[in-house]
Amino acid sequence: MTSQGLIIRRAEERDLEAVGRLGARLLRDHHGFDRLRFMAPRGNTESGYAWFLGTQLQRDDAAVFVAEREAQVVGYVYAGIEPQSWKELRDEAGFIHDVYVDEAARRCGVATALLEAAADWLGSRGMPRIVLWTAARNESARRLFERLGFRHTMTEMTKEIPGV
Repeated sequence: MTSQGLIIRRAEERDLEAVGRLGARLLRDHHGFDRLRFMAPRGNTESGYAWFLGTQLQRDDAAVFVAEREAQVVGYVYAGIEPQSWKELRDEAGFIHDVYVDEAARRCGVATALLEAAADWLGSRGMPRIVLWTAARNESARRLFERLGFRHTMTEMTKEIPGV
């Protein structure tokens, strides 16, 4: 998929350093939203995230897409197929685990293109719906998801246990 010099394609091994860097930013942003809820960056978060996303590249039930502009990876989306969950009270569904765009490439349609690629991939695998979670304080992401037709269905609430 190309649009205004943007290429959306499946991630490859050669992209792992870039997606690891972007994934580490995602983790740091979330930790900044709520330091008690989201895990803290530790050690070499970039290489850890690159390793993790690398484990997803060959899976049949997951896909990582990158957005590339001028031969640079400027964003990624990580999607998967989640089985029916009695715990979450939902049938099998597509799930957007991550979507992140470099700050310099935001507000140019990159996230929309990535999410559309993930939706096309999930739809081609028979998923009737896509579920995602977003940080409560991530207002720009929530607006994007709403604009793309996602609706609010659950609210996660967190409480710390004193002394633990």
